[in-house]
Amino acid sequence: MNPTEYFDEFAKRYNHYKGGSWCYEDGCVYRGLSLLFDATGETRWKAHLHRLADQQIAADGALSGYDPQEYNIDNILAGRALFPLAEGADDVRYRLAADRLAGQLETHPRIPAGNYWHKKRYPHQVWLDGLYMGLPFQIEYATMTGRKDLIADALQQFSTALALTATTRGLYVHGYDDSRQQRWADPVTGKSPAVWGRAVGWLAMAVVDALATLPVDQATASLRQRARLLLKEIMARQAASSGLWYQVLDAPDLKGNYLESSASVMFAYSLLRAARLGLVEADTAAGAAAAGQRALDALLNTRLVADAKGTTRFTTIVHVAGLGGFEGSYRDGSPSYYLTEPIVSDDAKGVGPLMMAYAESLMAAS
Repeated sequence: MNPTEYFDEFAKRYNHYKGGSWCYEDGCVYRGLSLLFDATGETRWKAHLHRLADQQIAADGALSGYDPQEYNIDNILAGRALFPLAEGADDVRYRLAADRLAGQLETHPRIPAGNYWHKKRYPHQVWLDGLYMGLPFQIEYATMTGRKDLIADALQQFSTALALTATTRGLYVHGYDDSRQQRWADPVTGKSPAVWGRAVGWLAMAVVDALATLPVDQATASLRQRARLLLKEIMARQAASSGLWYQVLDAPDLKGNYLESSASVMFAYSLLRAARLGLVEADTAAGAAAAGQRALDALLNTRLVADAKGTTRFTTIVHVAGLGGFEGSYRDGSPSYYLTEPIVSDDAKGVGPLMMAYAESLMAAS
């Protein structure tokens, strides 16, 4: 099936991930639809976005099922869709909704170094996921409102989070516990034990999307250099035989490790976008674009598979992975833990980035 046909069919059958409540999973799909519209100009993508998102946004900007007092950084991500929704629409609710989400960030708990807690129920913890969930929205909101202080804060949060989660091998662990109270946290460093592919995928998309919005100046120089080094390390970890990346990113020989779709497509997107926008050095851009396109082609050719009913699905997506207590179990963050989580198809955390990567490929070719 042609990718655009798959995306159209997926959007037509998509149900809100959490029963209509505002959530980051929907936000992944919204971001994908928005970029497909940017890449093609086809109104069906904007129509899908409005159809799905508008029913979650009240006239006063209230968001369905959203409680800012949960202090869940995940809930910020879908707010990025509010900016393209507002374009060409004489409707104040999108700005009001963005103000509500920004209001959460104003009082969101932070570790002493300044980074947002991942959630109130995960106190004192910084996860790579949360950098993508919160900081690109903060930068885009700051650009819209002229709040330069919010941009400076986001850049500082990137710098601190990367320092707190860095490995000696050029990658980043999934999380950091400032309290050192979690069983998964190293008692000295506070770091979690493993490098999870999708966590690094969230990070790569976060830094690339942030830098795509910001000027090339001294304030962003450090993050630009870190982004270049990260993308080079990602390229070096690409499996030669398949063009994809492993679930436990830095342990390809770990028993049971597998080539995972959502991380792979996040890396494809990040590499394609960074190459197109000049976020990597000139002598690296062609290689980054080729690595991203190779991964995208491999995913489209091998991971879009018809099920028993003939419906095309995007396969081999890890459903969820995290740290600490969840639904009666404890996630210890070990490399082997990441190989125990269910593998699913058509999850929004994979399909949304697949839309995004495909849109980037189209924009690069135009």
